[in-house]
Amino acid sequence: MRRIKKEDDVVVITGKDKDKNGRVLRVIDDKYVVVEGINVVKRHTKANPVRNVPGGIIDKELPIHISNVALLNPATNKADKVGFKFLADGKKVRYFKSNGEVLDS
Repeated sequence: MRRIKKEDDVVVITGKDKDKNGRVLRVIDDKYVVVEGINVVKRHTKANPVRNVPGGIIDKELPIHISNVALLNPATNKADKVGFKFLADGKKVRYFKSNGEVLDS
């Protein structure tokens, strides 16, 4: 089970986009994450009329290492550590270590 999954809200804790929030768009090999609006670069693309792709300059989100992001706790609106525990029915869930709130229902 992953600590950070797709559609989680995260905070960047190091790098050029430090203290910015975003939603995880995808996780790559449990090492990298692509976060919406974070690590955005300009990409110069050549037009391809066969595929109906226009040319120009587009903004693109690049992956960042998973150790540079932390899960956003909605109760405190701050970055928080994540732990794992088993519920009474035997289901494994993620929870915030600061307040014990369960993420997965």
